[in-house]
Amino acid sequence: MSTDRRTLLADAAIDVLAESGIRGLTHRAVDGAAHLPPGTTSAYFRTRHALLTALVRRLVALDQAELQNIGERTPAPRSAEELASGIAAFVGQRLTGDGRRRSLARYACAIESVHHPELREILEPRENAARQIVCDFLTAQGVTDAEERTVTLLVCVDGLVFDRLVSGGTVPDQEIHGLVAAALR
Repeated sequence: MSTDRRTLLADAAIDVLAESGIRGLTHRAVDGAAHLPPGTTSAYFRTRHALLTALVRRLVALDQAELQNIGERTPAPRSAEELASGIAAFVGQRLTGDGRRRSLARYACAIESVHHPELREILEPRENAARQIVCDFLTAQGVTDAEERTVTLLVCVDGLVFDRLVSGGTVPDQEIHGLVAAALR
């Protein structure tokens, strides 16, 4: 039960962070979001830092599972157009619904990691099937530094998501096509 309760609390903390920002992330707010009695969160996570660390670990686990799933169920792109379309679909997911909630929380955690390097280590990008699809595609197209360009492409995509979360709107397909074309140059 305690593992399930910790997961429930970490998920509620993600919601609180996405809705209220880093200042709104309190034990009491997480108790309320999880619909649990006051004091429950502090019984599982004694300090705010422990709560934030659990939140970051859960966020990374959710993101990694999503990216692994996308990579495993997505056929290898046969063209730059197919790769851009796949990335555009992913960006759309990151800007709406649960993906938006997790994106907002992730960026708040990234800023907080400036002051807590141990969080930065947890947030460090990891290998997953979706990332591998991009790298394999670039390699198949003859890009000699495919790993580095994969990282650059995905960081640029992440920047577009961040920009649209802050300023609103969507990411036009031509922006993603331009990023893919730049990675292939």
